Amino acid sequence: MSEDRSTAESLRSTRTYGQVRCMNPSCMGRITPDPGAPKAKCPRCGSEWRIFWVKPGFPRVKGPVWETSQKLAQEKWAAIQAQAQQKKEEN
Repeated sequence: MSEDRSTAESLRSTRTYGQVRCMNPSCMGRITPDPGAPKAKCPRCGSEWRIFWVKPGFPRVKGPVWETSQKLAQEKWAAIQAQAQQKKEEN
C-alpha cells in the first residue's frame, strides 16, 4: 500500500461531499445540487433527480423526477422512430 494507509483511508481522499452521481446507467456523471434544492439535473444527460439532504452539504439521490424521465424517453423513442422511417423510405 502506498504510504502504509488502509484502503478506507486511501479512499477518503477521493470522496466528494456536496455531490451525487447521476443514476442513469449510461451516464454516471457527477451532479452538484444547489444547497437545499429538492431536485437536481445532470448536465451531461439531462436526467433530473429528486434530492434528499441527510444533513447540510450531504445530498443523496432519492429517485428520478418521473416527468423528466418520461419526456426524455419519449424524445429518444421519437428519434428512433424517425430514423427507422428514414431507413424504410431509403429502401
